[in-house]
Amino acid sequence: MSGLMRQEAEEKGLSGRSGKQGKRSGCRFPGGARATLLKCGAWVFWIGVWALLAAVSDNDIFLASPLQTGRRLLSLLGQKEFYVIIGCSLMRIGAGFTAGLLGAAALAAASRRLPFLEELLWPVMELMKTVPIASFAVLLLIWWGSSGLAAAVSLVVVLPNVYISLLEGLKSMDIQLLEMAAVFRLSFGKRFFYIYRPMLRPFLQSSLKGSLGMCWKAGVAAEVIGIPARSIGEQLYLSKLYLDTAGVFAWTVATVAASVLLEKLILRLWGLFSCWEPACRGSDKRKGTAGSGADACLRIGNLTKSYEGRTVLSDLSAVYEPGMIYFLAGPSGSGKTTLLRILAGLTMPDSGVCRTPGACSMVFQEDRLCEEYSAVRNVELVTGDRGKAQRALLRLLQEDELHKPCSRLSGGMRRRVALVRAMEADSAYVLLDEPFTGMDDRTRMLAEAYIREMQQGRILIIASHQGALSGSVLKELS
Repeated sequence: MSGLMRQEAEEKGLSGRSGKQGKRSGCRFPGGARATLLKCGAWVFWIGVWALLAAVSDNDIFLASPLQTGRRLLSLLGQKEFYVIIGCSLMRIGAGFTAGLLGAAALAAASRRLPFLEELLWPVMELMKTVPIASFAVLLLIWWGSSGLAAAVSLVVVLPNVYISLLEGLKSMDIQLLEMAAVFRLSFGKRFFYIYRPMLRPFLQSSLKGSLGMCWKAGVAAEVIGIPARSIGEQLYLSKLYLDTAGVFAWTVATVAASVLLEKLILRLWGLFSCWEPACRGSDKRKGTAGSGADACLRIGNLTKSYEGRTVLSDLSAVYEPGMIYFLAGPSGSGKTTLLRILAGLTMPDSGVCRTPGACSMVFQEDRLCEEYSAVRNVELVTGDRGKAQRALLRLLQEDELHKPCSRLSGGMRRRVALVRAMEADSAYVLLDEPFTGMDDRTRMLAEAYIREMQQGRILIIASHQGALSGSVLKELS
């Protein structure tokens, strides 16, 4: 009995404490509001310190008070010329930023394709990063004059940062996805938006955030040195010349506000661009789809391929005819995947010939899907028809699975998306490397029926450890 009474007392104590906690937590501010209040409090504190120092100094030239600065800023906001000056500075610095961004993208792409160019540009980029901006500003002022100084200095700030980040991103590109794009002959636009853009996004975003503020500050500093007409730099210089400390502070506040707004605007536009999914209209045309007669056969003769001294294919010859299904047999390491890669044009044989009837489509050993995008979008990339892609996927997937990012699909689902992509593509022959991985017996039966229906007179070559399709022609690799 005493144990029971003690337990009840403990429960009452716990409930009482939890009730008190609930009351206290009800008075707390949410995390976001609390952080905002703390930031506002910090601003109020430092403005108070500023006002106290201004009162102690009692010298408007030495240190203008927050009230004087505010009045000066309000007077500027009421003048049309103020907005013209801000706009002119934005145009100069924005032009330099845009030129630096585009130049960095072009140079990074060229350096990735031509390695010697990366070595050639390395000293230049290091100098642009390390040499003081003031030195560049003085030299450019001598060479070009004051009109283009702010734009040139902004370019010097942006170019090396974005170039280095983009080049690093290009070096870390997923080779498997690039091979997939090559096999399916995706257009440049599709490769850019659905392969390059997602992979380069984190690299470019970090460099953009770092460059925007630096670009604006360096551009205004260049205007102070060059003093072009109708510029923030000119106004700061004149305020200094006439000992107008309140004017210096007011223009500084305006500069900071413009910098913050510009950064938020550009990052917002970048966010919208990163999320935009342009329609994949029109399939990528291929030469020689099904073909007819002897010319439509896929022929290989005396193919030989070795890796690190180990022969994988030795003097292999075969003829694959339209409308037939061929099954590649052999243990792991016998060369099935190597043969498929040679037929797809991804690997060159050491010797021998390979004559294909046109373009191919392929299921790789890996799924090689664009992970951020839906199953429908991945198939639409090769069909150019969203409705067709959706109808085809419904043969093997549930409707609620079609629009999820492929990264959220199971292995078997992803495999089916890769299979549909290969079978729906316009091609003369289809290569399937382990197409039934992750599928149960029922799903495999559906997939086999779909493959037979969509073969449509094309050459079909399958490599699988899970058994051949009934009626396929066996090709033993030894």
